[in-house]
Amino acid sequence: MNKQIIPIRGMHCRSCEIILREKLEEIDGVKNVTVSYKKSEAVIYSSLPVDDKLVRQYILDAGYGVGINSDKAWISRNPKTYLSLGVSILLVILLYTLVNRLGLFNISTAYSNSASNLFVVLLVGLTAGISTCMAMSGGLILSISARHSEKHPEATAIQKFRPHLYFNLGRILSYFLLGGTIGLIGKAFQLSGTTLGVLSIAVGLVMLILGLQLTEVFPRLTNSQIALPSSLAKILGLNKAKNQEYSHHNSVLIGALTFFLPCGLTQAMQLYALNSGNFWSGALIMSVFAIGTAPGLLGIGGLVSVVRGNIARKFFVFTGVVVIALAIINFKNGLNLLEFNIVQMHLGGSLSSATPDVTVENGEQVIRMVQNSASYSPNIFTIKRDIPVRWIIESEDSSSCSRIILLNKYNIYKTLERGQNIIIFTPTKVEKIRFSCGMGMYNGLFNVVQ
Repeated sequence: MNKQIIPIRGMHCRSCEIILREKLEEIDGVKNVTVSYKKSEAVIYSSLPVDDKLVRQYILDAGYGVGINSDKAWISRNPKTYLSLGVSILLVILLYTLVNRLGLFNISTAYSNSASNLFVVLLVGLTAGISTCMAMSGGLILSISARHSEKHPEATAIQKFRPHLYFNLGRILSYFLLGGTIGLIGKAFQLSGTTLGVLSIAVGLVMLILGLQLTEVFPRLTNSQIALPSSLAKILGLNKAKNQEYSHHNSVLIGALTFFLPCGLTQAMQLYALNSGNFWSGALIMSVFAIGTAPGLLGIGGLVSVVRGNIARKFFVFTGVVVIALAIINFKNGLNLLEFNIVQMHLGGSLSSATPDVTVENGEQVIRMVQNSASYSPNIFTIKRDIPVRWIIESEDSSSCSRIILLNKYNIYKTLERGQNIIIFTPTKVEKIRFSCGMGMYNGLFNVVQ
């Protein structure tokens, strides 16, 4: 058996391994091929020596280069990178505008204890399934799928697809159960706005790094890989399960354990589920997210056979821009929860000392506000110092994240029930007091005057 080790340039994820391996296996006489994007090499095992020029041509046809990767620059100098980036940004803006005008961001469920905006959660899952989750979980499903093929060489194409089904079944079931569990944890331990803000920014940072890696604008970043700590992997038995002989039970188990992989988009949804404070809401958020990732993970073989070479790079640049956009949203929400001034840019309306929504009844300032699935209306009030405020909130949607009201200044954390809700507090000094939903997405302001 002949063995050839070929240095490869241009690989950046597990998908690249699949593309190159499948291409090299087409060469006559090749018995087996192993490809590692981390080592930037392909190892070819063949019955007879394979011509180097032929191997090089097949690698070029797959969209990659032959040679040792040089030290990567911090900032890309390739004009094509920035052209792809610009086109991707334009496409993301157009896509956002279309979805926003169709009102799909405001889709919510009718069941009062379920998660709202599940369509948005599904979109995040679809994005993760072809980007971060593919990078994190793709290697796992590929390894167990390979073991199944080795154990059942006589299996048909449909039968060889079974590991993918069991893997994703395990993901969906575990995300449902564990999502509900962290929803209950969120109910038992209500996190402060400051804690939620810090967590949102931390998750946003992870997402930003992953997004920048996909765009390749900063090539040096691609050397940094976020992985599950080896100690945690050992405790969970992830590596042991992956290396065991294939079984459907094992495939389900590995899929279930991916809940703990450090994926930025998964962590964002976990934070959303935690803040829901409800088992069913948390379970629905995480299971719908897992369902969203399924097409990408189920089609990992088919997807990468379609997106090759330059098309693959453009595809991943587009996905990277989407992930960066989601990271920016997380940053904005985190800053809102931390009460930075950026919140004022998203309030709408203007401050006025003659706000008609504030009346005085029995020595109290009475404020009336309506909360629905995507807003507080009105969301700006002018109130007077040292006079108790009776804040009457009419909740029209008790399933949205806007149902949670945070007023950090007075340590108020209120989960609204459908119908009328009342919050009482007394402003003690002239200032601007911000309030927001539990995720920092929807905001409001009290302008306290003398």
